[in-house]
Amino acid sequence: MGVVTYDFEVTSPISPARLFKALVLEADKLFPKAAPHAIKSVELEGNGGPGSIVKINFADGLPFQYVKHTVEGQDKDNLSYSYNLIEGGPLGEKLEKISYENKFVAGADGGSVCKSLMKFYTVGDCTFTEDEIKEQIQRMDGVYKAVEAYLVANPDACN
Repeated sequence: MGVVTYDFEVTSPISPARLFKALVLEADKLFPKAAPHAIKSVELEGNGGPGSIVKINFADGLPFQYVKHTVEGQDKDNLSYSYNLIEGGPLGEKLEKISYENKFVAGADGGSVCKSLMKFYTVGDCTFTEDEIKEQIQRMDGVYKAVEAYLVANPDACN
């Protein structure tokens, strides 16, 4: 098994606390409303904190039916969240799991920056290229931007 790491940042006009609440604390309720074109439902086993299992079921016609991840860490005070993708989605022949570490911080313009570290754990001696990583980020970005648009259109949501 090899490990490929990748750092990236995403900016948003939404405050860090509100974005954290939407993407982490209320994701199971918000994702299907904000991104019905992509997410059919979210199933939560546990209270959403460490040890919980989250299954995201995708809309028909998308490349993957679902992904399942385990919550590793959640710090509401520091707006950080970590989880491991353990089943579904891009996992299979090349990837055993993907680990994510996310932290939401204040942006220069009053919005926020989500700083992310991704670790791709490959099967055997398989390689995972930067283009494949960017494809994964692009898929996640679609939901991220849909949630962001939902929050802009619904200023009372996730306050």
